[in-house]
Amino acid sequence: MNDATRPHLLGLLAGLFLAAGLVCSAMLVTRAWLKIAETQNIVVTGSARRVVKSDLIVWRGAFSVEAGTLLEAQRKLKSDAEKVQGFLHPSGITNEIFTPIAIQELQATQRDDHGLTQQKTVGYRLTQTVEARSTDVERLTELDRQSTALVEQGVLFTPAPPQFIYTRAGEAKIEMLAEATRDARARAEQIAGQGGRSLQALRAARMGVFQITPLHSSETSAEGANDTTSLEKTILSVVSATFSLK
Repeated sequence: MNDATRPHLLGLLAGLFLAAGLVCSAMLVTRAWLKIAETQNIVVTGSARRVVKSDLIVWRGAFSVEAGTLLEAQRKLKSDAEKVQGFLHPSGITNEIFTPIAIQELQATQRDDHGLTQQKTVGYRLTQTVEARSTDVERLTELDRQSTALVEQGVLFTPAPPQFIYTRAGEAKIEMLAEATRDARARAEQIAGQGGRSLQALRAARMGVFQITPLHSSETSAEGANDTTSLEKTILSVVSATFSLK
């Protein structure tokens, strides 16, 4: 290497070291700024709670008959279905739906003349389910209590627990998310105020699971709950919010 090229090489190396130093300095400054920025945020959880009353009821029940022949069983089941309709219609419930009939053969073990046993069909059991829906929750709830009247008429009727549904849960969810966010801001303002700070802006918000539980119940679920067992319910909406501080 001659004397003429040596200054150029030294200058190039000096420039590389200077550029590397500037990059490292920038990275250190950026990390320090991010660390400071993290301390300028506050994370709080806000919630909104609302008590609602179910506006739709789904009522189901099953009835069955037994007879020696399939034709006789079908006739008896048709008669019982008419009794079920006669029970519902006077109260204004006329949208009932009957499911397809389930047929079960009744078997008995018998011995022939040689003492051998064999299975023989001795009758049939037919089962059908009825479903009714109504926005008149009180009326259909009362009918559920009175369903023993069908048994008194000779119908082997077994009602299922009614399902109580709040159909406006989707609308409530949107409204309550806003309420939960306002609650989170109020909590953040109280905490920041104790430290002599104030809020600047909402940086991020994350919605929690939506819980619909029986009234006065404390149960929750990580996947969210949607109760259908109670007439009155509690809706809970939760929001986790991050605010920047001044």
